[in-house]
Amino acid sequence: MAHVVKDSRNGRWLARWRDPSGRQRKKSFGRRVDADRFLAALMADLYRGTYIDPAAGKLLFAAYAETWGRGLAHLKPSTADRYRDTLRTHVLPQWGGWPIGRIAHSDVAGWVGDLASSGLSAGSVRKIYLVASLVLDGAVQDGRIARNPAKGVRLPRQVRREPRFLTPEELARLVDAAGAHGLAIAVLGLTGLRFGEFAALKVSRLDVERRRLTVSESVTRVGSTMVFSTPKTHRTRSVPVPPALMPALVGLCQGKERDDLLFPAAMGGPIILNNWRRRVFDPACAAAGLVGVTPHDLRHTAASLAVRGGANVKAIQQMLGHASAAMTLDIYAGLFPDDLDAVALSLDIHVPQMCRNGPVGLIEGGEVDE
Repeated sequence: MAHVVKDSRNGRWLARWRDPSGRQRKKSFGRRVDADRFLAALMADLYRGTYIDPAAGKLLFAAYAETWGRGLAHLKPSTADRYRDTLRTHVLPQWGGWPIGRIAHSDVAGWVGDLASSGLSAGSVRKIYLVASLVLDGAVQDGRIARNPAKGVRLPRQVRREPRFLTPEELARLVDAAGAHGLAIAVLGLTGLRFGEFAALKVSRLDVERRRLTVSESVTRVGSTMVFSTPKTHRTRSVPVPPALMPALVGLCQGKERDDLLFPAAMGGPIILNNWRRRVFDPACAAAGLVGVTPHDLRHTAASLAVRGGANVKAIQQMLGHASAAMTLDIYAGLFPDDLDAVALSLDIHVPQMCRNGPVGLIEGGEVDE
């Protein structure tokens, strides 16, 4: 039975209750009114089935985060490694010593504001916040806290970098400037593969008859190890290859086994993006007179060239491996023709049917209400 009693030893008020397991619990207060309010709220939670043990929130954030960090097997290795690094570098220095139940919404909001004021980009602040919020989500699911105090915190607005599209002439110059590595740049610039997908391509993934590349793996560096995993959306897809590239790709397969990499590093094994960019891509850009171009811009270029060739949104989505056509449009909407004028003209034919005296009859007295 829940009740409030006075502790004869020190004069404080004790709220007593039994938790769902039947265990006797208590909490001390200096004033009876505080004990009564606490017990009333606690009993309401018990009846609703939302009871949280007050002692559960005393666990330090760092202790809970350590357990949380070991439970990321459902994520791609590169993502899990990035989350753990963000936790160690940015989140634990702030929250590690806090009891997890003492963190308030205003505390998180103030921290996000401090991160934004420190000079970090909006994207970095959002990623740091995400990791902290995921840890707190886990604490909610484990019954450590009733709600996530990070929910609803306003984040700095992230301004997406405008995609850079190379013209066909610029891409041709870049391919020429890369010399022996030109085929790699041509494949990236004409198929839209993510670099990790490109680096993971094996000989068996080239379908010569259908002129397709099957994308079923991606490789990325995790610590000092190159780790193979599924593509970003965890889906296998088939990517068309321009016919002009096929002879060179077929020649590249000669003398290799089916499981050999199509584009291995000079010393064997998968290509590492940072090394490839420093040794191959950036010098080629300089030789071609291209400034500010990144390897990811080759993916944007492939999308833009496909649109110029008449491909629709769904085809671009499938080629790039986006989760949805909406994502494709969000990034590349500006590349598709503006159909608004055509829409207006198609609607214009209905106007005479709606008024007897011609279109102006729709405007009473010849004036427009504003």
